Parts: sequence; C-alpha cells; structure tokens
Amino acid sequence: MTVTPGISIVDGQLMVLGQCVLSNVHGNITLTPASGVGMVDGAFLGATLDQSKSHHIFPIGQLEGLRFMSLFRFKLWWMTQRMGSYGRDIPFETQFLLVEGSEGSPLSTGVGDGIGEPTIYIVFLPLLEGSFRAVLQGNENNELEICLESGDPAVETTQGVYSVFVGAGTDPYEVITSAVKAVERHSKTFAHRERKTLPDILNWFGWCTWDAFYTDVTAEGVKQGLESLEKGGTPPKFLILDDGWQSVEMDPNAKPSPVGNSANFANRLTHIQENYKFQKDGKTGQRQEDPALGLRHIVTEAKKTHNLKYIYVWHAITGYWGGVKPDVSGMEHYNSKLSFPVEPRGIHHHQPDEALECIKLNGLGLVHPKNVFQFYDDLHSYLASAGINGVKVDVQNIIETLGAGHGGRVKLASQYHQAMEASIVRNFSDNGIIACMSHNTDGLYSSKQTAVIRASDDFWPRDPASHTIHIASVAYNSIFLGEFMQPDWDMFHSLHPMGEYHAAARAVGGCSIYVSDKPGEHDFDLLKKIVLPDGSLLRAQLPGRPTKDCLFTDPARDGTNLLKLWNLNKHTGVLGVFNCQGAGWCRVDKKNLVHDSQPKAISGAIRSLDVDYLPKIADENWDGDSIVYSHRGGELVYLPKGAALPITLKAREYEVFTVVPLKGLANGISFAPIGLIKMFNSGGAISAYEFDPNTSTVYLKVRGCGDFGAYCSVRPQAVYVDSTQIEFSYEEECGLTTFTLRVPETELYLWDIRIDI
Repeated sequence: MTVTPGISIVDGQLMVLGQCVLSNVHGNITLTPASGVGMVDGAFLGATLDQSKSHHIFPIGQLEGLRFMSLFRFKLWWMTQRMGSYGRDIPFETQFLLVEGSEGSPLSTGVGDGIGEPTIYIVFLPLLEGSFRAVLQGNENNELEICLESGDPAVETTQGVYSVFVGAGTDPYEVITSAVKAVERHSKTFAHRERKTLPDILNWFGWCTWDAFYTDVTAEGVKQGLESLEKGGTPPKFLILDDGWQSVEMDPNAKPSPVGNSANFANRLTHIQENYKFQKDGKTGQRQEDPALGLRHIVTEAKKTHNLKYIYVWHAITGYWGGVKPDVSGMEHYNSKLSFPVEPRGIHHHQPDEALECIKLNGLGLVHPKNVFQFYDDLHSYLASAGINGVKVDVQNIIETLGAGHGGRVKLASQYHQAMEASIVRNFSDNGIIACMSHNTDGLYSSKQTAVIRASDDFWPRDPASHTIHIASVAYNSIFLGEFMQPDWDMFHSLHPMGEYHAAARAVGGCSIYVSDKPGEHDFDLLKKIVLPDGSLLRAQLPGRPTKDCLFTDPARDGTNLLKLWNLNKHTGVLGVFNCQGAGWCRVDKKNLVHDSQPKAISGAIRSLDVDYLPKIADENWDGDSIVYSHRGGELVYLPKGAALPITLKAREYEVFTVVPLKGLANGISFAPIGLIKMFNSGGAISAYEFDPNTSTVYLKVRGCGDFGAYCSVRPQAVYVDSTQIEFSYEEECGLTTFTLRVPETELYLWDIRIDI
C-alpha cells in the first residue's frame, strides 16, 4: 500500500479523498507524495518498465463511470475539449484531464450550506521528466494510459517517477491552480501566470493585418487599415503586422504548399530585415541596406500619425515556416541545417495538417540550438531598433518534431524557449511576446516569461462550422492554459454574421481584443461595445472559464446545454452565456463538422455564484443577494441567494450578464453599481467603490463614457460627477438608476462620482 495524505493506491485501487478513481491499478505503477502542495492533496504517478526505450505506453488503471473533461491536441498545434465517463473515451495526446470524483452537487460550497455534499475534483497533469514528455490516452479496456516519449531514438529510459501529477479537492479552479503551482515548485522549469508580467497590449484595442491582407500585406495596406478604424471612433492602439513582411524564398526544387489564404509553408527565411514591400521606395529584388529606410520609417510614421502605443510583428519560432535557409549569404553563422520533422505517434490518430505535411516534405532549416540565441537577438534587436515593441511567435510546436540528434524534444524545446525568452527580455521592455501554435506541454512547462498564448485554432471567417467551436474551445482550453499565460482569443471580423458573438465572448474572456477587418469593412456600433474612444478596453481580470456546472457537459455537441463563461472585475462579476450547439471536431472525419444544421433553442439558468469568485469581491457581511443586468435584454433583476434566472437562447445566440453583490447601506437601503450599461463588460468601468455607512453616500471612480447604471432600492437624492451635480433617471419598478458620462478629454480618465441616497 502506498499512501499520501489524501491519495493512495490500496488493493489495486487509486483512492482519492476516500473515493476510488481508478480500479485494477497495475503493479508496476508507483505513487510518490508531493510536498508543499498548499490547498490541494497531490502525488506523482509513475512506473517501472521492463525495457529501455525512447517510447513507452503503459496502463495505470481503469476509469469507469466518472465524468471527465479532457483537453487533447486534435492536430499538432492546437487543443480542444472532449467529455466522457470511461477510459476508452480519453483521446490520444490528452495533456489535461479533470475528473468528477463524486456525485455531489456542483452548487455546493463545501462549507455546510445545505445544498449538497461537496463534489470532489481530481486533476491529472502529464508532465516533463528529464528528457521525456508524458501524455494521457485511453484504451479499449477503459484503462487510462501514459505515453512517454523522448522524440530521439537515442534517448531511452526504463522508468518514469514523476510522469503525472494528481491533485484533488472540492473547488475545481483552486484544485487546478494549486496543482500547477505544485508542479512549478517541483520542476522549477516554468512560472505560473500570476508571477509573470502581462504586456500592456492586453488593455488596448488592436488591429491585426492577417485576415485583412494575408501575406499580401503592404505598408500602404497597414496605413489604410489604421486610418479606417480611427475615423470610425475606435482607434487601435496596437498593431500586429502578421506574416508577409519578411524576406523569404523557396529552395529551387521545393514543392510549394497550396497558398490560398495562407502562407507558402515551403518558404525559408533569407534575411533578418524586412522585404521590399516594407522598405521606403522598395522594388522587387532590391534591398535597402540603410535601416532608416526599412521598418523604422513605417513604424515611426504609424506611431506619430495614429498614436499607436505598440507594434508587434510576426515570426515563426524557427524564423519562418520552412526555417532559416541553410548557407544563405549573411546568415551562415546561425549554422542552419536541413531537418525533417517526425510527428509524435499520438498526432497520427488526429487531424492531418497541410502546414506540417509541407514542412515534412521539404524539410526545415533548423538553426543549431547553440546559435539560436544569437539568431533571436539579432532579429529582435533589429526590430527593437526600428521601434517594434514585441513579437507574435508562431509555429512553436514544430520544435517537438525535430528532437532527433539534439537530445530529444524536451531538451530542444527548452533550449529554444530559454533563448527566445532571454532575447525578449533583452530587447522588449514590456514582455512583448504572444505565443502561437503552441499547445504542447514541452513549451508550457518550459516558459518562465511568456505571458500571452493563443488559446485555440484560428478565427476562420469563411468556415460556418468554426465559430461556435472557436468559442467553446477557447473557453475549455483556458482552464488549463490560463494557469500558465493569459489566453488570447485571436482576431475576428467586426462586420461578420458572427462578429457580435465573437466580440461578446472576448469581452468576458479577459483577453486582448483585436480585429482583422479589411479597411472600410467595420461594424462600429459593435466595436463601441468593447472599445472606448481613447482606444482602451474594459478588460476583466482573469482568464474567462466555464462555470462549474459546465465543466463536464458538452455545449457544442450534446444538444442540451448552454456554455456559461465567467470572469471577475474589481467590483463586479461578468457572465457570458452562449448557445454553441451544432458543430464540433469529429473524431471519425478528423475535422470540424456541422452535425446539426438547425440546432434548437436551448434553455438553462444562471445563478450569481456561477461567477465562482464573486464572494472575493463582496462585502464581508454579504448575504448572497445580487443584482443581475442583461446586456442584450437591458433588464435589471434582483436575484436572492440561491435563486436561478432562466434563460433561453436560439442557435448561435448569446447574452452577457453583469453580476453584482448587493451591499446594505444605512436605513435598510441597498445598492449595487453596474457600470457602463452599453458596454459588454459593464462593470469593468468601475475602478473604485466605497460608501459612507452613516450617510448612505456612495463614492465611485469610473473610466469611460456613456450611460452608467446602478441599482438603488430607493430613489437617490442627487448624483455628482467631478463635484458637478447632474441629471439622472430612476425606474421605480426595478431600482435602475442611470446617468450619462461625457467623453473625457484625457486618456484613461477616472470620473469621481458621488451618489447621495
């Protein structure tokens, strides 16, 4: 018998907090206690193995009849979710597994509230150990298996002691956070999101060139895009110059990928500096060697003319899709050698990928790991000298396919990430990096600096199946990715049939918000629900995540459930509800498919404690009553403790609710500030909130402009903004108090508001 404080293997059963989670555990499975795990019971699973190999698959035990949510890679670059109850349902390349260990009520707080016994949540985190990476998968016997691989036939092992971390507790979000922090302390190879510096681009509206121009982007196109958004009253404050600015070419005998709306994956980088399209008076086949005539003149003009704060540019982790061209003039010192990717075996079972197939066919010019810091530093220092503030580093997971001859995938990924992050620190002052195509644990458990990560496959404007899938995938991926970095929901089009749906989700997601509209093709009415006139956002504080009662349901496929997504502001909660039914990733056809062309309306309910951390921002004497304001419905509802508010949404519909703990003032008066009610995340406008308990006077600091709303149980006597009394309206039947804030003259201005009640 192996025992830890709450996790043990007893008589062939993995017992967690008194419950059997896995039965018929194999005799070679080891369990090692985890020390100092904080708020979670935790241990490491491993195994002793018969042979020394570079690739092992071995079963742990049987998982039967317990609901789970897994996050797995459906292709090399990206994860998505799958739910089930049996081991056979767990996909290959599962990097995160959350299991519901009892039948307690998901509404229980675990503190004797009388609603039900607390639910036990168990998280399985497959890890990196030495030169090996672990992932989970299931087999036909309902066994949970561990797959260990090095990615280099010469790197072998006969054991894995710390292959999988298991953590458990009664709050799923705390369990996951504590588990990742326990692994952080154990491995010392990465940093939790809370210890990283978030770049300031998260707080400002942006524009990305990709879906507007793809690789046909030009300096003139950039100018047109910035002007177009600025004229409509939603000025972007950061720009991502995506793929299309670099100097690249194919090898003479290479086989190009079908370009379409994407890059030519056969191209390789031939020079650190930009191509002719981004050089002053540039011409095809010619190069301006003077840096002042390159990106610098475009960046300087854009920042001066359009008051941009930040400009990022795109590059692949290997320079370009096909790497750095070996022996090209001026880049010989990077020692780039042609390498041919070998994809992990688990990826074979999932979706084929055009980019990967092209790179496998043509090879990739891989900069030697001993030279890769010099490569990054040369590239980033040149960009920084041109006024660039950061980079979007794409195609990151390709590194795992190139480990042979370099000590394996884990070692190579560590070398590349360390070099890349050292260069970021050296050249960009605001931790200016976005990780993209990077959903593998090789990178996640090797990152100490990178604080923003693209959280799903791309926004595909012309794929009808993709939009609801996109929202659901980001929501569930954020449960895991959000422990390492702030999830990035990708660009979208404002003038699009699903534009409002995408915008609402991003407003709840706590992410940066940027569009990729073509110049002149914008929905400014929509954009003004997320962007203030100074270009700033009302960003929620955390990664947006599904509510507890959504963790094990499938809102994309089951035809029954809505997706509910929660987040927190300083003084309010925000809750997004989405009907995502009708499309999903198909395990048979191995691609996104519409499985119901006419999904039905779905009914559900919301509760104030769907915003899981709401008690953290409430008064210590909070009795559980809340005010809920619906963005689309424009309705204010008083929601008593434990009460539910029904909601029905048609296919591809959404609603956003601001949820505010009710505060009791003097003389039985109650009050709750809502925020700027025409914005998706209304409560994000409230920076400070205080009251005088003796006089029932409320003091607020508010950012932004437009209609401000608050609940008051009686009609206020007066409202003052910056000491000037203003008019307000009051709706007796519901207690909604509203008044208008004008557009401030200075950026990020905070209005001083006093409400006498």
